[in-house]
Amino acid sequence: MSTHYTRDHEWIRVEGDAALVGISNYAQEQLGDIVFIELPATGKSFKKGDEFAVVESVKAASEVYMPVSGEVIEANAALGDDPASVNSAAETDGWLVRVKLSDAAELEALLDADAYAAYLGTL
Repeated sequence: MSTHYTRDHEWIRVEGDAALVGISNYAQEQLGDIVFIELPATGKSFKKGDEFAVVESVKAASEVYMPVSGEVIEANAALGDDPASVNSAAETDGWLVRVKLSDAAELEALLDADAYAAYLGTL
């Protein structure tokens, strides 16, 4: 299970023909205390780069963009009761949606963990 990242600070972890998507630890640190997350409905399809969620913190609201094209097969319902779990576990239990990939080849354009770390070093 490898994790890929976008320059917009989303991550995607492929598990078979589906993948978990969330925001990176860096993103949650920049946002501060997360108080609300608006997630898409199951069955909704998105193209790579589409806005699919909104994360609201005490500082700001931030759009979250789909790293690859796919259909939402599950939204993380636990975030409704505990959106702050994204702050404590952004890249594990704080995932936002599970998607069925439309085109796995889109993953090749994303950053691996080392490339993402190097990118963060330039910010």
